[in-house]
Amino acid sequence: MSDQRPFPLIQKLMAAFALLVLVAGCATAPPPETVLAVPAAPQKYAAIVVDARTGKQLFEVNSTAQRYPASLTKMMTLYLLFEALESGRVSKETQIPVSDNAARQPPTKLRFRRGETIDVDSAIRAIVVKSANDVAVAVGEYLGGSEEQFAAMMTARARQLGMTSTVFRNASGLPDAGQMTSARDMAVLGMALRNRFPQHFHYFSESDFMFRGRLVRGHNDMLGRVRGVDGIKTGYIRASGFNIVTSYSADGRQLIVVVMGADSARQRNDHVEALIQRSLSPTVADAKTRLMFVQQ
Repeated sequence: MSDQRPFPLIQKLMAAFALLVLVAGCATAPPPETVLAVPAAPQKYAAIVVDARTGKQLFEVNSTAQRYPASLTKMMTLYLLFEALESGRVSKETQIPVSDNAARQPPTKLRFRRGETIDVDSAIRAIVVKSANDVAVAVGEYLGGSEEQFAAMMTARARQLGMTSTVFRNASGLPDAGQMTSARDMAVLGMALRNRFPQHFHYFSESDFMFRGRLVRGHNDMLGRVRGVDGIKTGYIRASGFNIVTSYSADGRQLIVVVMGADSARQRNDHVEALIQRSLSPTVADAKTRLMFVQQ
């Protein structure tokens, strides 16, 4: 016969209560903190992720702070060119003259000779894929009469789209101390391009094109890297760091991701991929995020 005494009822009740408290604590505990590596200095970095279907902001850091757009500027140049196509002012076959001023722009460019022209379809591809500064300026001069007047048109359209922090000074994004934007404004422009011109949005998914018998390759390495990424545009000048606006569309989800100020294109792309994964994961998206900047 065992000499062990039966477990007292009061101890059983206390154990059950402790278990209930533990389960309740687990159910109500806040999600764990996540650490997000940021490949940029704090004074240059800005980012935002927006649900393109609902407009809900899923992530943001410094999204309204002023930053240099660099070649993200060309998104607005293309917006106005698409408007000209829609209005019938130009067709895809229209020849755009490349002025001496346009041809003198620094690389990246296609390198035109005096008196040469480029058709609108090729101009769009050159701006999207190659980020050609000479072509962007040629488009601006053709549509605006001068690049300065075209920049004023770009800024006016930005205001109409709700881009409250953006001022354009040129069509290319080449350095200009007065040309400023924000990550939020670039997200607004990215969504406007997708929603307003769905018939032209396919251009942003192209990674190369043929021009005058040669293959011209692009800079946007996010294309083909992450399933669902279908554009939009990269940019870089020394003052801005490496910028990108990325469109994601897959499995019923649509995102616009903007990252500005990264130290390298590779690190920028890694960060965009991390932001996409974070935004698609409900548990991670709701977690408190601690940023680890490159200088920390």
